Amino acid sequence: MIVATKEWLSSNFEMKDMGEADYILGVKIFRDRLKKILGLSQQTYIKKVLERFEMSDCKPIDTPISKNESLSKNMCPKTQDEQEKMARVPYANAIGSLMYVMMCTRPDICYAVGLVSRFQSNPELAHWKAVKRILRYLKGTIDYVLCYQGSDLRLIGYSDADWGSDLDERKSTSGYAFFLNNGAIIWSSKKQPCIALSTMEAKYVACSAAIQEAVWLRRFFQHP
Repeated sequence: MIVATKEWLSSNFEMKDMGEADYILGVKIFRDRLKKILGLSQQTYIKKVLERFEMSDCKPIDTPISKNESLSKNMCPKTQDEQEKMARVPYANAIGSLMYVMMCTRPDICYAVGLVSRFQSNPELAHWKAVKRILRYLKGTIDYVLCYQGSDLRLIGYSDADWGSDLDERKSTSGYAFFLNNGAIIWSSKKQPCIALSTMEAKYVACSAAIQEAVWLRRFFQHP
């Protein structure tokens, strides 16, 4: 499959074969051919992120978000003094760094990063504390590796949703993840565009988004 994909790419695009990849855009690639395992890690990148935001010596924590976390726009700074104080906090920069980790190898922080991203325009100290909690979680799980096993190629997907968790608009949050070779290949956590009137409706909205992704993935894998 890999050979066929490379041949197809070479026939359609100008490219050079550089051999086996070892490190790509901050992502370390591990291989264990005997156990038929391939892994992706951002340990080095996460260390740099922790250093950048002065969290290298922070106390690790077990979860990226606290239970029943309540963040809303009502917490945002109301006075000019409060806004000027928060302007010195590298909130957006931290979100950008966390998003890159989330998108590449860490689906486990997807919901938490999505939540704190909603307050980039006017964050408050409570929001910044939630961002630092994610960094503390990464500190304690820096050795995590996203692994793929040499099993048969079966595409498996899951979807779910909460109900009305957004305190500002009472919208629900959809989440889905798709796995190939027992490893996650795509994942998402997004606030729904509509207000669900029940838990079941919220789950159907999430399932609809997951099905659209599944159709795209299936067509992608069926491409000659």
